[in-house]
Amino acid sequence: MPQTPHIELHFTSSEVVRDIVIGMADGLTVPFALAAGLSGAIDHTGIIVTAGLAEIAAGSIAMGLGGYMAAKSDAEHYAKEREREKREVAEIPHEEMREVAEVFQAYGLTEDEIWPIVQALKRQPRNWVDFMMRFELGLEKPEPKRAVTSALTIAGAYVGGGMIPLAPYIFAPSTAVALLYSVVLTLVALLIFGFVKGRFTGTRPLRSALQTVLIGSAAAGAAFAIARLIGG
Repeated sequence: MPQTPHIELHFTSSEVVRDIVIGMADGLTVPFALAAGLSGAIDHTGIIVTAGLAEIAAGSIAMGLGGYMAAKSDAEHYAKEREREKREVAEIPHEEMREVAEVFQAYGLTEDEIWPIVQALKRQPRNWVDFMMRFELGLEKPEPKRAVTSALTIAGAYVGGGMIPLAPYIFAPSTAVALLYSVVLTLVALLIFGFVKGRFTGTRPLRSALQTVLIGSAAAGAAFAIARLIGG
């Protein structure tokens, strides 16, 4: 009797999602808090838009650069550890064989079951190093273009998120009206963003949505209150 092939679908873009979450979360909350804070001190949408655009530009560059440096550091760390493992495999193979055995012992395999695997890895030095990197050190080989991709993703997500709370100030006739629309748009965006983030990260979508809204609201509310207090 023919059987339907079993196809497993796994989400494999966790790093991209992480970068989007980092950029979008800050992009929604920081410009929102800045615009709301300025709204409590001045009544001029043009100044708020100029300040908001400057913050979005500076923030996206800073966030993108941070993502680039983090990814480059991961790649350099992986390369350094791989070279060390290559030396150890060549210079102290018996110690590395013992470490391989310990990995499989943790999974409940016996010595008789482990020995053929250890011998097989010993005959394939490159695969042996790959095994040690993944199962001893828990390191995955970074994508070659990971640093650039991370920088662009984070920066783009920051710009996209930042324009949502700032857009009402471009079109609204007054600061008060702009602030109202900015609050509504940003809260809706935070709710949707938090819900989608929860779906991708495996957490409860509704809980993630509410947490995101609360954090964004707290940031904007604090900035607004401080600006109003200072501005009198």
